[in-house]
Amino acid sequence: MSKDVVKVNKNVEKLKNVLSANSVREQFENSLKENSGAFIASIIDLYGSDSSLQQCDPNAVVMECLKAATLKLPINKQLGFAYVVPYKGTPQFQLGYKGYIQLAMRTGQYRYLNAGIVYEGMEVERDILTGKTTIIGEATSDKAQGYFAYMELLNGFSKTLYMTVEEVEGHAKRYSPSYNYKTSAWKTNFDEMATKTVIRNLLSKYGIMSTDMIVAFTSDIEDTEANIRNEIAANANVETIDVDYKVVDGTKDESKQDVVEQVTMEGPGF
Repeated sequence: MSKDVVKVNKNVEKLKNVLSANSVREQFENSLKENSGAFIASIIDLYGSDSSLQQCDPNAVVMECLKAATLKLPINKQLGFAYVVPYKGTPQFQLGYKGYIQLAMRTGQYRYLNAGIVYEGMEVERDILTGKTTIIGEATSDKAQGYFAYMELLNGFSKTLYMTVEEVEGHAKRYSPSYNYKTSAWKTNFDEMATKTVIRNLLSKYGIMSTDMIVAFTSDIEDTEANIRNEIAANANVETIDVDYKVVDGTKDESKQDVVEQVTMEGPGF
C-alpha cells in the first residue's frame, strides 16, 4: 500500500473521529435538527469520493461543511446548491447559483427570480435611461453570448442584469481567486459559474439582504475579495430581515410568490 493511500485512509478515519465528537455533532444538530445525521453522512460521502479534498485537513473540511449546514444547503455536488472545494490544499466553502436563488426565495419577498444563458441569435436590448433589459428572438446555436439574471419583488420593483461572455470573463479574472486554477469550476463548468456571477451580482446590488444572504456573501470564497465587499457595502440594500426557514420546492407559492426558477432540496437530509 502506497504512502498516499495510507495518508488518505488515515484522513478519512480522522474525519469520522472529528464528526463523532459531541461538540461537533451539537453544532450540526443546532443548525439542522433531525436532519443532522443525514448531513453528517453526506460529509463522509463527499470526503471519501473526492481525492483532492482528502489532501485537506479533516478538521478544516468539517468547519467549511458547517457553513453549508448553517445555511441549510446540501453539499451534494450533483444538486449544485453548495460545495466544499480545495484551493491550494485548503478547503473552501462555495455557493452554487441555485444556493443564492434558494436563499433569496426563503425571504418570501420575490415574485419572480430567474437566471440563465443567452445564446447566439437572441437579441439583447438595453435602455440606458431606465435600466430595462429585454431579450428577444430564438437561439440559432448552442453557443452562449451572455448571461442574464432577473428579479421582481412583491412590491413591484424589478431589475435585470445582463453580462456578455467577455464581461463575465473579465469579472472572474479580476475578482475570483479560483479562476486560474486548472481544476477550477471556471474551467470545467463555465456556464454555471457565469450564471452564478450574474445572479450574485444582481442580488448583492438590488436584492433583499436577509441574515442568511449576508452570511452567504461573506462565506463564499468567490466573494472574499475586498473589492466585492466594498461593492456590496456601497450598493446593496443593507436592511436585514429575519425569516423562517422554508424550502421552496415548486414553481409557485400562491400565498406569497411566483418563482420562475424551480429549485428543490432533494439531497441527503432534506
